[in-house]
Amino acid sequence: MRILLAIDGSTPSQDAVGEVAHRLWPSPSTLRILSVIQSYTPPATEVVLASATLEEIRQRQAQDADQLIRQASERFAASGLSVETEVREGDPRIAIVDAADEWQADLIVVGSHGRTGLTRLVMGSVAHAVVAHAHCSVEVVRRRTK
Repeated sequence: MRILLAIDGSTPSQDAVGEVAHRLWPSPSTLRILSVIQSYTPPATEVVLASATLEEIRQRQAQDADQLIRQASERFAASGLSVETEVREGDPRIAIVDAADEWQADLIVVGSHGRTGLTRLVMGSVAHAVVAHAHCSVEVVRRRTK
């Protein structure tokens, strides 16, 4: 089985890591942990934030994504799963589906922020877009309310 776990470092994303880590998966299964870097576009072309160039910002995002997937992969060290990692750049709603298609994933696992209404309309929903466009099964992990 090929499992694509898409993470972004958020609490819902960490919940998805925990959900995958606590399951028994058929042998042989491969887990690919994916983090997508969204390109930063400043409001004006010449804007420089905190003395950082756009390239420096992109490099920092890449370093943060590498650290994120490395930490997540450590949780699966004793799981028996073959673990791969990948960092992509782009819109997560598109990049996750593309990665799953290219890798021929059997399952995509994503966390959900649980946004509704206007917030969801304005900010968009990565989980909703993945469910709507993926060509394989998608599991959306939601935070359990007590």
